[in-house]
Amino acid sequence: MTQLEILYQDDALIAVNKPAGLAVHRSKMVGNAEEFLIDRLRDQVGGTVYLAHRLDRATSGVLLIARSTEIAAAFGEQFMSRDVHKQYLAVVRGWPEAEEALIDYPLPGSRETGPRRDARTRFRRLETVEVPIALGRYPQQRYALVLAEPETGRFRQIRKHMAHIHHPVIGDCQHGRGDHNRLYKQYFSCHRMLLHAWRLRLKHPVTGAPMLIEAPLDDAFAALLKRFDWAMPAS
Repeated sequence: MTQLEILYQDDALIAVNKPAGLAVHRSKMVGNAEEFLIDRLRDQVGGTVYLAHRLDRATSGVLLIARSTEIAAAFGEQFMSRDVHKQYLAVVRGWPEAEEALIDYPLPGSRETGPRRDARTRFRRLETVEVPIALGRYPQQRYALVLAEPETGRFRQIRKHMAHIHHPVIGDCQHGRGDHNRLYKQYFSCHRMLLHAWRLRLKHPVTGAPMLIEAPLDDAFAALLKRFDWAMPAS
């Protein structure tokens, strides 16, 4: 069994670099026959572990794990009060017109149903590229690397917000463009969704000390940045 990459660990919490394609726990949307991150981590570190928050199966990056229900509750308070600053990297179709913008578009609070609630995502366009591959009526395709900072935590918020402004995340099967997803598989050998939870800024739930936890990109994501001559953001 492949070991999970641990980014930080102490008696109160563990931060792991969640691989793309690995479900974090059992749910109605995920079958019970496959492997789950929470079970793998429990075997790897021993003792009890509790999810402090969640990432989609297709998303990679920083995932917080509490070692007790009390720590999980403390993390929950930080997330609810929006004291946790989240930064994601995403590759999207097209070039967002604005270099920086706020997407303010209400979304369902849970899954795809229920009343819509306020949802806000700030994003910054970091890099752009135009690739000479014909698709549909266009001889070239445009893509961008963006830094997304969700201010709220709705279900699939970044994915839905980027699709709402017509710049869907590459590899997103539910809210993206199948023709562009296939292009990345065929020409770039990229078979994952290009959304990565890059950084979390928060306070330690016991000491209150400020923390910055950063997850490096996996090989597939990093290879694309190198191919397009894109640089990681400085901050």
